Amino acid sequence: MFDFRYHVASLAAVFLALVIGILVGVGVSGRGLVDKSERKILQSNIERLTGDLDAEQARNAQLEQQQNWSRTLVQDAYPALMYGRLTGKRIALVVVGSDAGGAGKSVRKALVDAGAGDVYRYRAIKVPVDAASIDGALVANKQLAGYTGDGKLGDVGRELAHELVHGGKTPLWDALTSQLVEERHGSESKAVDGVVIVRAVPPQGGETARFLTGLYEGLASAGVPAVGAEVHEANPTAVPAFSQASLPTVDDVDQPLGRLALVLLLAGGDHGRYGTGKETAPDGLLPPVVPLTPAAPGA
Repeated sequence: MFDFRYHVASLAAVFLALVIGILVGVGVSGRGLVDKSERKILQSNIERLTGDLDAEQARNAQLEQQQNWSRTLVQDAYPALMYGRLTGKRIALVVVGSDAGGAGKSVRKALVDAGAGDVYRYRAIKVPVDAASIDGALVANKQLAGYTGDGKLGDVGRELAHELVHGGKTPLWDALTSQLVEERHGSESKAVDGVVIVRAVPPQGGETARFLTGLYEGLASAGVPAVGAEVHEANPTAVPAFSQASLPTVDDVDQPLGRLALVLLLAGGDHGRYGTGKETAPDGLLPPVVPLTPAAPGA
C-alpha cells in the first residue's frame, strides 16, 4: 500500500531547488552580472523546475488517492481475510511491563476478529528483575535450585517460556510469582497454540536484559508460533530485541493490516518482520495470504 509520507521529501527537494533557482536568478540578473544568453538559460531552468514541481504535485495527489483507495479496500476486505483463521486456537499474551496499552487492545481485537476469542493465558512481567530475590525464591525449592547462580537468568527465562506454552504444572512460575508477575490470569491446563509478546517498557539492560533474552528465545523455540508485536508509533521499537531472539514481528498491530499480519503469523505464516516501518519491516506489509480451505458440507 502506498504511503503518501514517503513522497514528501522528494517534493520538498524539488520545491527547494526551485526557490534557490529563482533567488539566484533574481539576485544575479538584478546586478547585471549575466548576459542575455545566460539569463535565458536561467529562465529555462526555472521553468523546468516549475514543471517538475507541478508534475510532482500531481503524482503525489495521485498516490494519495491510491492510498485512500487501498485503505478502503483493506477495511472492506479485512473481515473476510480474518474470518476463521484462528478458530479453536488458544493464544497466550505476554507483556513485559505492567500494562500492554494500545498494543494489547489491538492484539485482543485481532484474536477476536480471527475467531480465537479472548486471550487464553496472560502474563504481565515485572521489570526490572531482581536477581538476588529470584535466587532466594529458587534456593528454597530443591527441584529448582539448579536455576540459581550467576549466568542462569537466561535459563530461567527460557524455562518460564516453555512452561507458559505447554501449560499443566508450572513450578517455576509458581515459585517466582511474587518476584516476576504483575498480573496473571487465564487457564493453565492446556498447551497454547501461539504466543504474542508485547514490550510495554523501554529497553532493559544488565540482569533484566539477560532474563528477557532467555524468555524471548524460549518462546521462539517452544514449538508454536510466537510473535513480537507493537504499535506503529512505538518509540523506541522492540523489533530489534525480538528479531535477535528469532521471533517474527509486526510493527503496526494497531492497524488493520498489522492485525492481519499478526493473525497470519500465528496461523503459521512465513517467518519475518512485517509492517509499515522502513527498518522494522524489511519483509513488507504482510506474509503471503493463503486462502482458507472451505469446510466440507456437514463438517
